[in-house]
Amino acid sequence: MIAALSQEEWAALQLSVQVAAVATVLSLPPAIAVAWVLARKRFPAKALVDGLVHLPLVLPPVVIGYALLVLFGRRGLIGAWLEEVFGIVLAFQWTGAALAAAVMGFPLMVRAIRLSIEAIDPRLEAAAKSLGAAPWRVFWRVTLPLARPGVIAGAVLCFAKALGEFGATITFVGNIPGVTQTLPSAIYAYTQVPDGGAAALRLSLIAVAVSIAALVASELLARRAQR
Repeated sequence: MIAALSQEEWAALQLSVQVAAVATVLSLPPAIAVAWVLARKRFPAKALVDGLVHLPLVLPPVVIGYALLVLFGRRGLIGAWLEEVFGIVLAFQWTGAALAAAVMGFPLMVRAIRLSIEAIDPRLEAAAKSLGAAPWRVFWRVTLPLARPGVIAGAVLCFAKALGEFGATITFVGNIPGVTQTLPSAIYAYTQVPDGGAAALRLSLIAVAVSIAALVASELLARRAQR
């Protein structure tokens, strides 16, 4: 099946993996921080913050893509500043696809890590503090290692979500072959042409296989981390 892929199909597959990997790496540090705050801190606006974090799960992906276009487009509030100061353009670039995928996968990562942190006995952290460990050292040496299964599961879920992201991506960066055309965008494009059924089927089967492999890998890595 892989050998039967055309050059354009290969490009879409490679770009999807690249976008998903970058989105996962970008999401991981803030996801760990947000998950720890939601799991361990109490503050008045906690419910609001929790709702905002999970908003991409309930909003139509097209709305997220349009919001990214308004904020990070070349004339957007942040996008215009990024281009003027740093020369960075996200709209209609593969980096913009990575940003859209990161936003859509972020809630899944936060939720998995938060549940893992909440499962840790706070007395272990308190014991480390009583021995004179600074808060950052307690987090780095106690909390984070114990939460490793959740971190791994969250990262893989984010990767799988980013790999299949379509609505926000196509709204923000379009569907440009070789530039922003990811696997879902390519499948959609092939379904719109009369002779594209075979290519759409091949890419769909590959997407299913990669997603299953990612989920199986997540389970195996989480079990290994628990041991």
